Amino acid sequence: MDALPTPTAAPPVLFGAPAPPGDLLPWAWAWAWAWAWAWAWAWAWAWAWAQQRLIAARNYWIATTRQDGRPHSRPVWGVWLADGFWFSTGSLARRNLAANPQITVHLGSGDQVLIVEAIAAAVTGAEKLQRFLAAYNAKYDWDMVAIDDGVADSSGSAGPAYRVRPRVVFGWDTGMRAPTRWSFAT
Repeated sequence: MDALPTPTAAPPVLFGAPAPPGDLLPWAWAWAWAWAWAWAWAWAWAWAWAQQRLIAARNYWIATTRQDGRPHSRPVWGVWLADGFWFSTGSLARRNLAANPQITVHLGSGDQVLIVEAIAAAVTGAEKLQRFLAAYNAKYDWDMVAIDDGVADSSGSAGPAYRVRPRVVFGWDTGMRAPTRWSFAT
């Protein structure tokens, strides 16, 4: 597993201007007590708010781009693991991602917002899909298994599995409180 690095947090650009300085949202629920400086604790804590929501969400919205440039958006089930967001789809998104792997992943709330900008990569092979399938099947009480070119369930629905590794994540809390932009090293 190639875990995601801890991202850096900064205020985003909102409505064409930098967001005013202030609180940033947390990303992970882990305090880095080994760090000596108070600013470093706040930075490490900066993942708690976002990561908790990405893990707990039941439904995620993905947006891809059709070959003619039109957007395509749809809900999917998925799981957030240490190395990114994993999902499967047999929809139009499959063709879109084959031509252009850029994707956004959104949660359903318009109040506590998270927008993940990323690259999606198809993943095959039972060994590589093992953690995804275990987490997905437990989360949704489902029966998905690995097949040669992706995943399938007992109803016969099949499609590719994707791992989405974020480049940038935007988030803000109710009332656009604490707008935050997290950047991941690539």
